[in-house]
Amino acid sequence: MSAASPRVSRLEPYLDRTEPAPTLLKMLVGVQLAGFRDDAGLSQEQAARAIGFSPAKLSRIESGKGRRPPTESDVRALLRLYRTDPYETSVLIKLLQRAGEPGWWQRYDKRLMPEWFDRLVGLQEAAATIRTFEIQYVPGLLQTAAYTRAVVERGLPNASAGEVQRRVELRMHRAQLLHRPDAPQLWAVIDESVLLRVLGSRAVMREQLAHLVAMAQLPHVSLQIVPLDVTNASAPAIPVTYLRFGGLDLPDIVYLEHIRSANFLEDRDETEEYRLALDRLADEALTPRESLRKLRETMDERYPAE
Repeated sequence: MSAASPRVSRLEPYLDRTEPAPTLLKMLVGVQLAGFRDDAGLSQEQAARAIGFSPAKLSRIESGKGRRPPTESDVRALLRLYRTDPYETSVLIKLLQRAGEPGWWQRYDKRLMPEWFDRLVGLQEAAATIRTFEIQYVPGLLQTAAYTRAVVERGLPNASAGEVQRRVELRMHRAQLLHRPDAPQLWAVIDESVLLRVLGSRAVMREQLAHLVAMAQLPHVSLQIVPLDVTNASAPAIPVTYLRFGGLDLPDIVYLEHIRSANFLEDRDETEEYRLALDRLADEALTPRESLRKLRETMDERYPAE
């Protein structure tokens, strides 16, 4: 068994996951292939040339990007080039086959799941830690159905009732991530203006803030509010989601969403910059305990029960 085998053996538990995790598995296959290439002393360009791939194709395989995983024949060709042993080959091929199983979110209409959003949902499903900062809306994973409906209707005023309902169902399904036994750690920082902006109705807002209060008391959820009177907060100008994958040799990923597209940053220098920015913002925000008090005060003073 080669020196790389212990590294591969850590991946075996992912073969037994009940729910498919195609985004994670594609990334794991890619990272392992890149590691085998390094072990073989080959550059990406040398390996691509030896197999007859373009460097761009090998780069896509190693990064785990795209809706579909690489073909088994392509992966086997790379494994032969890198002279991996039968055990390593067996684990990688099984991971690849599982990576071809659709995740629950991939069963939705592609109009609701453009490629960039498909990747985000897949990454969130795979993440060990999710950090997020929001300046306009409650983070998606913490929204109630009524609040989500108001967000969708505001953003897509011409959408049919059926499309609005499907989008609400999709977001509620995503939120179940936080109720799994292996739920990720969620650390959300929210600008106070989000709590004051009425979406739907005051009743909808009261329900939403009550939901935030309940979620903020879960052991794997940390919620902080940036109060309005903190005028020099080092807040990014757009929402930020920062994803970590915990001990799997995968890079941290920063997700930046735009109106009809998104950017995924994986370069270590760039992601580190956002990590530090989120750290500073968390230092400037209310503590989780103070934030919980702020949520309750806002709910009772601004959205009193009728």
